[in-house]
Amino acid sequence: MNIGLIGAGNMAHALARGWGRPVICFDPIAERARALVAELGGEVVAGNADVARAADLVVLCHKPAQLHEVAREAKTQAKAVASILAGVSLAQLHADSAYPDCPVYRFIPSLPVEVRQGAVVQAEGPPQEPATDRAVGELFAELGTLVLVPDDLVDVATGLMSCAPAYVALVAEAQIDAGVRRGLPAAQGAELVVQTLAGTAELLRKRGYDTLAIRREVSSPGGITAKGLAALERGGLRAAFSDALDAVLGAQQ
Repeated sequence: MNIGLIGAGNMAHALARGWGRPVICFDPIAERARALVAELGGEVVAGNADVARAADLVVLCHKPAQLHEVAREAKTQAKAVASILAGVSLAQLHADSAYPDCPVYRFIPSLPVEVRQGAVVQAEGPPQEPATDRAVGELFAELGTLVLVPDDLVDVATGLMSCAPAYVALVAEAQIDAGVRRGLPAAQGAELVVQTLAGTAELLRKRGYDTLAIRREVSSPGGITAKGLAALERGGLRAAFSDALDAVLGAQQ
């Protein structure tokens, strides 16, 4: 399947690195497209219609507000379209002013797709062309864990996983800084924190995502972990993540 990218920003780069294959690419900032193709192979083309003409699947990586502008140029040539545009529903993608005449798919990836460890949300939709449905689903499943959710919950899922690499990086940074404050060199702190995050994620996966069980195994009554957890609760950790999700959903309305 020949992949065409309209847009060559950070997430387009992450997708292309995760797939590890040549791509057809256009971006109004030509240097971004050239850099992506120089790294991964493929071809830089002159416009949106050229991407659609050459690709088996067009992946929309541009800004959501550009949906109709890009579609005016690409829709008559597109064979199939996958969107990663935040806040753009399947209905909007299927609309007459977008891509009414070809199979259309909605995905939201997270940045770790670059190393094939991402979470990828796919909006549930009706069957279209069975062979294309299967090929597109398998393509995005290469990038990590693919989770199907109803289209009206994709924005909620986005707030949990697409934004989460920044949140996790901030949590890691805060832990490292706390260690530095107490005298631990930053490099050693980073190694310890990042490995612990990676190992805990794998352990949670193997334990069926039972977060409570993991917390109880680490926490002895009245012990140091219990005291640390209590400090995090007093600091409003749960409320902060809830507020972050509300803020993300509010920004997409």
